Amino acid sequence: MATKRSGSLLPWLGIAAIVVLIDQFTKTLILGEFANGGSHTVNAFFNIVRVHNTGAAFSFLAGANGWQRWFFVGLGVCAAFFIVWMLRSHGGQRMFSWALAMILGGAVGNVIDRLLHGYVVDFIQVHYGNAYFPSFNVADSAITVGAICLILDELLRVRRSR
Repeated sequence: MATKRSGSLLPWLGIAAIVVLIDQFTKTLILGEFANGGSHTVNAFFNIVRVHNTGAAFSFLAGANGWQRWFFVGLGVCAAFFIVWMLRSHGGQRMFSWALAMILGGAVGNVIDRLLHGYVVDFIQVHYGNAYFPSFNVADSAITVGAICLILDELLRVRRSR
């Protein structure tokens, strides 16, 4: 964990771009192979599905009248600019920057979906028996990994300061 305050922005933008590319590639595959609502059982805990999510995490605001599309696009764009600014200021902090790059890639991937389709394509479904976790995608996974890394980075920072 480097402690310098600045570093090159390019590696972090590269990581974000890789996340966006993988996210969009997998979503394109799903759109080409599955009808909306289509499903393929992989094993007892995992399905590949095609779900159109007009809301946010866990379909929050999915039932709104359409305004949420532009709200989430605007929120994603604002978050992206803020994250790039943070990366520019803290690019030398590896864990922190890795986390931000993952979140940036996920946010941009989902913004692209909202702009192209009006919804986010979700396709990963995890379940146990009749208990189903809400469907998600690569972008959502990257955002989650980024958030976990942010928490870990802060815990390590606090521990080092003691």
